[in-house]
Amino acid sequence: MKTRIASCFFAAVWLVNGLICKVLDVVPRHREIVGRILGEDHALALTRLIGIGEIGMAVWIVSGMKSKWSAWAQIAAVMTMNVIEFFLVPDLLLFGKLNFLVALAYVAVVARAELFAKATPESCQSRS
Repeated sequence: MKTRIASCFFAAVWLVNGLICKVLDVVPRHREIVGRILGEDHALALTRLIGIGEIGMAVWIVSGMKSKWSAWAQIAAVMTMNVIEFFLVPDLLLFGKLNFLVALAYVAVVARAELFAKATPESCQSRS
């Protein structure tokens, strides 16, 4: 079942990874991954742009607008990033190639909560 708690959790995942890990560069491993895949010259700028996109995903989730589209976008983004990283930079991943299993688990939770839910509150914002 979809709950506001699930939506808030999904938004928090994207916000933390986007803002803290990438935009603020608190976790340099993200920049290293981008640098290895896209080139070192602009790794920080590209990592920050990716982070801004992730913050945008968090805002979209919180808004509740087109939540099924948001779920599909999350699934596509997570799977794309993880397939690329699995083959190109597994040594930089937190759990190595096992990171892919974490991604699959996240995708399964998003799909269950957002695509196959019976109760569908539109966002994690409180209702009054």
